[in-house]
Amino acid sequence: MTSTSDSSSVWGGRFSARPSDVMDAINVSIDVDRRLWAQDLAGSRAHADMLAAQGIISAEDAATIRQGLSQIEDEIRGGRFPFRTEFEDIHMNVEARLRELVGPAAGRLHTARSRNDQVAVDFRLWVREACDRTIGQLRDLQRSLLARAEQEAETLMPGFTHLQPAQPVTFGHHLMAYVEMFGRDAGRFGDARTRMNESPLGAAALAGSPFPIDREATARALGFDRPTANSLDSVSARDFALEALAAASICAGHLSRLAEEIVIWMTPQFGFIRLSDAYTTGSSIMPQKKNPDAAELVRAKTGRVAGSFVALSTVMKGLPLAYSKDMQEDKPPVFEAFDALDLALAAMTGMVGDLTPDRERMAAAAGSGFSTATDLADWLVRELNMPFRDAHHVTGRAVKLAEQKGTGLDQLSLSELQSLEAAITDAVYSVLSPQASAGSRLSYGGTAPQQVRAQIARWKELLA
Repeated sequence: MTSTSDSSSVWGGRFSARPSDVMDAINVSIDVDRRLWAQDLAGSRAHADMLAAQGIISAEDAATIRQGLSQIEDEIRGGRFPFRTEFEDIHMNVEARLRELVGPAAGRLHTARSRNDQVAVDFRLWVREACDRTIGQLRDLQRSLLARAEQEAETLMPGFTHLQPAQPVTFGHHLMAYVEMFGRDAGRFGDARTRMNESPLGAAALAGSPFPIDREATARALGFDRPTANSLDSVSARDFALEALAAASICAGHLSRLAEEIVIWMTPQFGFIRLSDAYTTGSSIMPQKKNPDAAELVRAKTGRVAGSFVALSTVMKGLPLAYSKDMQEDKPPVFEAFDALDLALAAMTGMVGDLTPDRERMAAAAGSGFSTATDLADWLVRELNMPFRDAHHVTGRAVKLAEQKGTGLDQLSLSELQSLEAAITDAVYSVLSPQASAGSRLSYGGTAPQQVRAQIARWKELLA
């Protein structure tokens, strides 16, 4: 809209005075929604073509409108388009410029259309594209993790619970856990995309249109599966954006978990991995420092993404049907969330490809904290037919003895083990090494290298 009361204003006939400067400041959204320009032009082209096909406007006017929209696209791509705050939003900026370029025919484009269904279709198109882009980025990250997991399928490391050494696992197995997580993330974005793929164009302001429009045609032209079935819902629904943000929040949480592990693994106390200069920074005062700032910033992006979901949820809470201007605030959190997620995914994919594991350090840590204690208990059950709870008790005594002596379980003598359970034989030592422990976990999805390679092969096929 313009800030004047002349007939060029979207509501110039009704108002006789211009808005206050404060009203302009709170109402104008062009600095945010200009990002929807490509979607706005696509929707306008589909709408103009449909109007002409239905005989609502002439073919000549439709051709003129199309020519003008093409010129506008060229101007925007070339950085020459005059985005103006007096026209409030991207829709009115395009319409005003179209009128300047092609004259009265431009006024026919808004026939059987409202800004309410116009912004709804533009926003759906943008969020749909964001979901597609994010799925592609997740697949790239999964492929990077797969490549690294394949290299490290036999690399031992400690598996943790409560961040305490629990049982030996392989580094490849650990990385494959994130392949699974990010696979579910991609599925969530895909599910959200499926549900949002309905076109609100043609719902008009809230009640539909009296013109003989063809909503199926515009839906097809814009790549939607079908038109939305209720005009009120069409212009007032933003759950498609909320669902995308929910998927983004979960995904950001998974990225944050991996980022946290990278930060921990890089500490001198762990020393499991190194990152190159490409993904680290130094200190202004401590010359020895090499900080995993890329991982820390990925971890921090979670706050932005999750905050965006809360922000949009709060905007939408309690709004009556149909459209309210509150919904102008739907786009900033969505844009910010996907910007943050886009950068975090790119950074994490780069770090996974960049990191170098210290295999010797990881293998040494894999045997710390009596990590093969469960293997001893399982051996007692398998070989001596001991009830597991009894085996658990014997193993606990073995751990206590090793702790008192300052040794590992595999360094206890046979006589010392037999003092705890007379039936133990020297065959028990075959299960007390970290390598034997990891290699024995042959159940589906287990950490044994052959199981890890089987899952890598499965995911390679899924991602092919």
